[in-house]
Amino acid sequence: MTARPISETVASLMPRAKAELAELVAFRSVADPAQFPRSECEAAADWVADALRAEDFQDVALLDTPDGTQSVYGYLPGPAGAPTVLLYAHYDVQPPLDESAWLSPPFELTERDGRWFGRGAADCKGGFIMHLLALRALKANGGVPVSVKVIAEGSEEQGTGGLEQYAEAHPELLAADTIVIGDTGNFRVGLPTVTATLRGMTMLRVQLDTLEGNLHSGQFGGAAPDALAAMIQLLASLRAEDGTTTVDGLTADAEWDGLQYPESEFREDAKVLDGVGLIGTGTVADRIWARPAVTVIGIDCPPVVGATPSLQASARAQISLRVPPGQDAAEATKLLTAHLETHAPWGARVTVEQVGQGQPFRADITSPAYTSMAEAMRLAYPGEEMQSSGMGGSIPLCNTLAALYPQAEILLIGLSEPEARIHAVNESVSPEELERLSVAEALFLRNYAEARKG
Repeated sequence: MTARPISETVASLMPRAKAELAELVAFRSVADPAQFPRSECEAAADWVADALRAEDFQDVALLDTPDGTQSVYGYLPGPAGAPTVLLYAHYDVQPPLDESAWLSPPFELTERDGRWFGRGAADCKGGFIMHLLALRALKANGGVPVSVKVIAEGSEEQGTGGLEQYAEAHPELLAADTIVIGDTGNFRVGLPTVTATLRGMTMLRVQLDTLEGNLHSGQFGGAAPDALAAMIQLLASLRAEDGTTTVDGLTADAEWDGLQYPESEFREDAKVLDGVGLIGTGTVADRIWARPAVTVIGIDCPPVVGATPSLQASARAQISLRVPPGQDAAEATKLLTAHLETHAPWGARVTVEQVGQGQPFRADITSPAYTSMAEAMRLAYPGEEMQSSGMGGSIPLCNTLAALYPQAEILLIGLSEPEARIHAVNESVSPEELERLSVAEALFLRNYAEARKG
């Protein structure tokens, strides 16, 4: 088999892909109406639906999911008797954080230093464009040899579970022989990688109340319990001195036995400042793929500018806990909740609210579909063999699909390699990676169809 016709077609389609990704990135599709208008997500969903219709997809629909967002579905029938492949991406994005820290506007796709910058360029609007490129290349070279279902989720980044709940209520909709989740990434640019494991997650908001109202820090400070100080002490209890996550009852000593992540490379990828140490113990792979990790992702407190000399009556924080394969996210939620309630100092009143949860996932990389993907990646990345790695992030839908369709093979690929800096300022995608992975996906669909014939 040769990849040349497919690769030439994808290369010719890249200018169109860039223009389309620019259109899609322009939607400020953060699935949180408290931050951006719901209309931004709705417009992005309409764009995705129109793109599917333009590729002759049938039954294109905007699915109103229970969390108040929309997922986009479409079906492209293949030859009689062909297997069905489900292609997944999500069009919602993380907030841009501090827009002033971006070197170019976050919702304006900008080319710089050989990369395309913009929120969602890699995670995961680029993933949807990758699927379109693969299908277009196949159409131009003999046709799409499988039946294809596409699902573009509208709230993956919020972890609110809308699509999972919808799929459970309509189990026939996403049924497929193989599922390609286009929301992970290569270990690094140019090294074709499938993701073997995902950490799950739980998201909690904790509020501490200590006073009926704020007090003058000079008049009452030193005796009156300050809720913000209590919160600082509570959050500190979630880590040991070396930075290891320490949630009461939660095991944090598992080891990763696959592809390793050299510490020097990790420091460079994470842009750790000179002289600042990494946290935790064990190998880097142990810490980011095999063990739980707690992160305080937000605190409600007075800003420095305009601060007054006051004791705070209330304080609130949002906490993310990544849960590795082998641990149950629901049990981890209970343990984290109990820890927060137990360790709050000075008898502070504790309120804990769960705002998101997803189970960890482990793929079967010995399955036949992975053999087809390995051959496809070998051709798309000449001289390189497919690698498998873990991923510290979470895709809650994976376990839902695995439970609904236990016979389906699930592959995880995508554009979120370390240089992409997803979820951070100045997110970007490598156009070369987009091109090669689109070639790989097209070749995979062809390989998989041929293998199923046998």
